[in-house]
Amino acid sequence: MYKNIKNFLWKIYINHFELAIAISSVSIVLLAVIMDKFMYLQACPMCILTRYIFGLVALSATFGVFFKHKVFGNLLIIISSVFGALLTSRQIYIQNMPVEGLSSLSGCGMPLSTQIEYFGIVEALKKTISGGPSCAEDGWRFLLNFAEWGLLFFLIFILLSFSRIISVKFL
Repeated sequence: MYKNIKNFLWKIYINHFELAIAISSVSIVLLAVIMDKFMYLQACPMCILTRYIFGLVALSATFGVFFKHKVFGNLLIIISSVFGALLTSRQIYIQNMPVEGLSSLSGCGMPLSTQIEYFGIVEALKKTISGGPSCAEDGWRFLLNFAEWGLLFFLIFILLSFSRIISVKFL
């Protein structure tokens, strides 16, 4: 049975990699939205921005499905996943800050859409990335919290895409 699962995953990796990345990214966003609605969790602006980056990964992977040159699609996945890994790393850093350090942060005081409306996209992104006390809340946890799961998925996407580029180059 283990061998069958391994062979199945290998076939997906070889034949449908970009499609699997797109479906998994969209599934992560849908799961986060569903959990917000049914578990009444309030996502901070940094969490919302992470969802947008997962959407960007899905869009990059979708581009990779339609291009013959697979290196381009995988590079797009890597670039967008690096942005996601950096953002989730920042959130994990904020979650582990002492209380004194959190009081100096003021970036996540308003919802992301409100920040964009008042400050414009660039300033809203700066404020969101700087973080705030609402970004430090751990919220829901299943072995890891949302930011840690996000970082794990972004790193997996980076490593798998990088290995695909290397295998295409040397085949």
